Amino acid sequence: MVDVLGLDPARVLAVVRTPPEVSLYHRHGNPLFSDVLERLGTDPAVQAVVLPRTPAQRDSIREAALPSLVVPEHAIDAQNLIAIADVVVSAGGTMNREAVALGTPVWTTFAGTLGAVDERLIVEGKMAELTNADALVLGKKKAVGAVAERDPELMLDLLLSAL
Repeated sequence: MVDVLGLDPARVLAVVRTPPEVSLYHRHGNPLFSDVLERLGTDPAVQAVVLPRTPAQRDSIREAALPSLVVPEHAIDAQNLIAIADVVVSAGGTMNREAVALGTPVWTTFAGTLGAVDERLIVEGKMAELTNADALVLGKKKAVGAVAERDPELMLDLLLSAL
């Protein structure tokens, strides 16, 4: 994944998912998201892979021309990217929950009403709610061996707890 996207493994790898602005449950913008992009996109110690949901979001991010942002040209294996990432910042529930299960620190920027699973993860300290871009903690993730520790049982427990 690092080779495919031309990433520098010495830099902090952030995976960023754009707000679900076109979804029925989130028909509004999120001003925090642009602050997060500005912070990550101008930090020379960071490479942020941004995964837009729409062509308009992709165009807007590219027009910003922030040097530390990477916008993939095509679909990528996001789950493996999350597994090797040092941090995930996402306005989406599924990606956040995958990050928790894969052992990657995750911050939610979701501006709507949080789902019960996300609320529980925040209470348990497994996910953090980001309300200010400056509060985002950036650093290399502690890895077990060459691969970050993964917890598929946690993902299963989270999925089943919603029933």
